[in-house]
Amino acid sequence: MKTTKSFSFQRNVMSYGVVCMFMLFTAVALPTHAQIISPAKLDGLKTELMKEIDKQQKSTQEMVDMVFSFAELGFQEVETSKYLTDILKKNGFAVEMGISGVPTAWTAKWGSGKPVIAIGSDIDCIPKASQKPGVAYHDPIIEGAPGHGEGHNAGEPLNLTAVLALKKIMEREKIPGTIILWPGVAEEQLGTKAYYVRDGYFKDVDACIFTHVGNNMGTSYGDGGGNGVVSVKFDFEGEAAHAAGAPWKGRSALDAVELMNVGWNFHREHMETTQRSHYVIPDGGDQPNVVPSKASVWYYFRERSYPKIMKMYNDGIKMAEAAAKMTDTKMTYQILGSAWPGHFNQPMAEAMQENIKAVGLPVWTADDQTLARAIQKELKSPEEGLSSTISALAAPAISTSAGGGGSDDIADISWNVPTIVLRFPSNIPGLPGHHWANAIAMATPIAHKGVTAGAKAEAMTLLDMFTNPEVLKSAKTYFTDVQTKDTKYVPLISKTDKPAIHLNKKIMDEFRPEMKKFYYNPAKYKTYMEQLGIKYPTVKKN
Repeated sequence: MKTTKSFSFQRNVMSYGVVCMFMLFTAVALPTHAQIISPAKLDGLKTELMKEIDKQQKSTQEMVDMVFSFAELGFQEVETSKYLTDILKKNGFAVEMGISGVPTAWTAKWGSGKPVIAIGSDIDCIPKASQKPGVAYHDPIIEGAPGHGEGHNAGEPLNLTAVLALKKIMEREKIPGTIILWPGVAEEQLGTKAYYVRDGYFKDVDACIFTHVGNNMGTSYGDGGGNGVVSVKFDFEGEAAHAAGAPWKGRSALDAVELMNVGWNFHREHMETTQRSHYVIPDGGDQPNVVPSKASVWYYFRERSYPKIMKMYNDGIKMAEAAAKMTDTKMTYQILGSAWPGHFNQPMAEAMQENIKAVGLPVWTADDQTLARAIQKELKSPEEGLSSTISALAAPAISTSAGGGGSDDIADISWNVPTIVLRFPSNIPGLPGHHWANAIAMATPIAHKGVTAGAKAEAMTLLDMFTNPEVLKSAKTYFTDVQTKDTKYVPLISKTDKPAIHLNKKIMDEFRPEMKKFYYNPAKYKTYMEQLGIKYPTVKKN
């Protein structure tokens, strides 16, 4: 139903008379809740949305390629955040930078009233994943540099494409509601989303749609089967000494690190099979002839539920304390990130799935399939090419006793606001993830077409949420009566923990000057591949 100041309603919306009379008696010109639109008109608006998003394909491609060229690691996404927020400011969004004390984090708001829908995606990349797009073998742009080997360059361009198209319709049709865009900063470190929740940025949000690159288009609901995690760094401090001349005068911090690791590795035998734990030693001392006075070890403790995660975390602290006692060193520790196991909303997923089916997968060309099969062959994966059939929405068949896997801090938001994740088809099946190979498709027609398709599904679902109160009502009921009925969110971070904004600065300081030479220039080149002189697709000759 379209509402006007004169309250003149056409006969084809008489079925909404009760709503109309309510509005008359309360003398409200524009409703502050989801505006009801007839099914026929909604279908027409969705068709218009898809056409508008098709018109934006050039700007979408430029955004995808530009963010790909920045290739910034977590907490250091300076160019990426400036580029995206500049676009949003030019389109009337009110931008707040530096949320939760993170310089590269932000919110961008447009609209007014209820409902309030938050839309997010990650923006960070992967260490040592530099790769030329469209080249089906390892060929880095800069050897050893970071690169988008997770595909996080595509999610926010999808969101911007969707909301800028939707904004035009909402303005014209006077559809009330508030859109909030936000970035997942340092997702690879699970570094920020729990802080956004703790600091109240989702307090008044009614629902959240998150986007993440995939090799098909789909969504899901319920327990996704992933692990929660606490990421924690243990720092040991001892006393330096000449390692040959007077080792008895030293107290080795590296000894403490190694003893902790030995203890943890023996402990694995007696842990549940759902756990995943791994570590790196970011500081093992300076040189062999000096007893290391300082050393550090960085752990990820992953499990399937909050109590189990906290038990692992506390066990790790005990072992660190014991290692410090054995070596007469001092120990401190710092949380660097955290995430709950995820749980996603069924009514929202069902609404999204209907729009996914309406959009369908992109039409892949012979060149797209040639690139996909070439890298699958290179990595000895099944040479199945790109996805051709959309996956059905199925009920989750996961229990907390099943083996867990990766983690994503969108889960913290999912336990505070009804949330779903839209996976969109911009990458290639059968790749290892967190790898240079996953960057190959991410500035090619595969990514560009996948983002356009995903933007259509997202924009249409947002329109459903802004115009059909039942979608959000059902989402809230599921969130309250099913998801959080027996499980209550308890943060894995404390009130005093702070985001680890120092992470990755040294790496980016090293590589950024050379990487700047390869930033995309859309004023001069149609695509990033053209700028790099790449013929699409480039594959190994037999």
